Amino acid sequence: GSMAKRVQQLCQYLVDHYDGDASGVWRDVPTGAEVLKRLNALPGYGKQKSQIFLALLGKQMGITPEGWREAAGPYGDADARRSAADITGPESLEQVRAYKQETKRAARKKT
Repeated sequence: GSMAKRVQQLCQYLVDHYDGDASGVWRDVPTGAEVLKRLNALPGYGKQKSQIFLALLGKQMGITPEGWREAAGPYGDADARRSAADITGPESLEQVRAYKQETKRAARKKT
């Protein structure tokens, strides 16, 4: 129920702001900072999800407005294996999983 409500809110936002065309969020936007700002405005999107989505656009879709790597933060690093933006096959999937497991282990040690 709550996930359906979130999806409906996101879809309604896209209809209201981009005539229902999700690519309007990034199409013809001159800078990565502006794409990030638009992604952050989407319902359910915070900084991390927006940065990962921006990195996905740049790394996987070839959508690379000026400054996109900087706006994507560490997720934009060319050699990163942090998120879905970095998964291109089984090997990179394992690298991302290993990174996430290590991050969780390090967080537990801090507490």
